[in-house]
Amino acid sequence: MPSLAPRIETVPASGIRRVFEQAALLREDGTDVTMLVVGEPDVPVAPHIGEAARRAWTEDRTDYTPNGGIAPLRQAIRDKLLRENRIEVDLEQVWMTIGATQALFQAMTLVLSPGDEVLVPDPGYTTFTMNAHILGAVPVPYQLSPQHGFEPDLAALEASITDRTRAIIVNSPSNPLGSVFGEETLRDLLAMAQRHDLWVISDEVYEYFTYGTRHVSMAALDDDDRVFSVFSLSKTYAMTGVRVGYLVTPRGLGATMRTTQEAMISCVAEPDQYAALAAIVGDHSAVRDAREHYRTNLEVAKEVLDASGIRYLDPRGAFYLWVDVSHATDGDVAEWALALLQREHVAVAPGSAFGRTGEGWIRVCLAATADDLRRGLGALPAPVRATV
Repeated sequence: MPSLAPRIETVPASGIRRVFEQAALLREDGTDVTMLVVGEPDVPVAPHIGEAARRAWTEDRTDYTPNGGIAPLRQAIRDKLLRENRIEVDLEQVWMTIGATQALFQAMTLVLSPGDEVLVPDPGYTTFTMNAHILGAVPVPYQLSPQHGFEPDLAALEASITDRTRAIIVNSPSNPLGSVFGEETLRDLLAMAQRHDLWVISDEVYEYFTYGTRHVSMAALDDDDRVFSVFSLSKTYAMTGVRVGYLVTPRGLGATMRTTQEAMISCVAEPDQYAALAAIVGDHSAVRDAREHYRTNLEVAKEVLDASGIRYLDPRGAFYLWVDVSHATDGDVAEWALALLQREHVAVAPGSAFGRTGEGWIRVCLAATADDLRRGLGALPAPVRATV
């Protein structure tokens, strides 16, 4: 058989899925597994969203739509962006996508050529690096480390820029860290991008889940059209399987987007778009309830870890907890996580799945029951306490 494109062999496999699939096999065999590994909301979709999708099917709204999406949905998003994100756009900048996954891939496709470099957070969401390899680009990690409060070391970041660097990906609130960049940090990153004429791809999937701080959109700070903004309905409205997101582009890319959207997906399924419309314009009490649920779970998780003396990053956003288990992993947290699954039947995501800086850490999903969090985190080995 013919060979695949060589660059495909460079795409790293997902370390998260490695644990998840082993956990799924255990469950199939009847083992009770505590699942804290994938970012799946544990709350139901609001009834009015499901009803909108059912109504679209009943009324046979199952046709092609414009590449960018149905007009009422794009208008609702335009209004939401102005009201909540302080971003002023026209409809030609709003493009419905098959989840944030496609929005991210499409933005990277538009700005990266083979051999180009893209700056990606480390730890950072796995797709950033995977996409770069698929496109033949080179992902260049920038560290988000405890020494810098899990924010970029701007001097080190700028020193990594070369004449091949074309873009930087910024993710706030962060998956996997749960950190939220403040406005000053975002302005500094944007100023750096301006100095080096870089595109900025801003992943804001967890915009609605912040705790004690305000989410700031990079495009709201952009004054020279270099920011692509990636949003999703999946986490916000517990619609992960519906697969609806949207990409907000700089001005003047309407014709380009129509062409690339047609080649990539044509359009998002029409019933899914009506579900998205209901989600955005409808009652948001379920979103507020979900945020409080995750906040309560965070307090439960912190209580367990504090009692064990295990270090963690106190998150200000998303629904994850970044936990330091380096005292137990012997330099290979990926294998340790698999061993934990087999021994304790607790599934967590190894930090190394998110980049080299994640070695020794795990990501725990807080979208779970309080009992599962107590059981799962209670199974983590405590560090040895020094004796005097």
